[in-house]
Amino acid sequence: MARPDVLISVDIEADGPIPGDYSMLSFGLAVAGVYDGSEFRATDPDEETFYAELRPIGDRFDPKALAVSGLDRDVLLRDGRDPAEAMTEAAAWVRGVGSELDAMPVFVAYPLSFDWMWMYWYFIRYAATGSPFGHSRCLDMKTMYSVKSGAVLSRSTKRYMPKHLLSKRPHTHNALDDAVEQAELCQQLMTWRGRRES
Repeated sequence: MARPDVLISVDIEADGPIPGDYSMLSFGLAVAGVYDGSEFRATDPDEETFYAELRPIGDRFDPKALAVSGLDRDVLLRDGRDPAEAMTEAAAWVRGVGSELDAMPVFVAYPLSFDWMWMYWYFIRYAATGSPFGHSRCLDMKTMYSVKSGAVLSRSTKRYMPKHLLSKRPHTHNALDDAVEQAELCQQLMTWRGRRES
């Protein structure tokens, strides 16, 4: 029998559009719950979390992207965590969560493409043990909503989602706050029957 999935909500803040040329400044991880293929069991997303603010890896940055996070790049250059140390610790944390629950860690994000791109690149580049999510254990909440609701992807944004699916928490652009907020969205989507629900 296959091991269940432990869904880990992930959010990142960066100072530009792509990793390598630009830097990931912070990331947050929050456990949303466990799915065994037939039943989803939600957990309190405030209970198991990981957060790090990173030292930038280069001089290049986009002021508009930097402004979104509200983080001070000069402070991070001085006080941010070393990316290798932070990514290695985060990978160990993810694997530890999986071991504790006897489950396979699955990266969950909204939307997946941006956050996965950054985290996967940083895990491969800096974590001593590589990506704890492999190269493909990831789930996009935007796609999940599109499939369950029957909405086209351009109408699968939070703006168009039924209010009862959304977290009551504000989207602050603090990576941990937003990972927890999006873990609650994940929990709602996992149990929502979509267009079959009256």
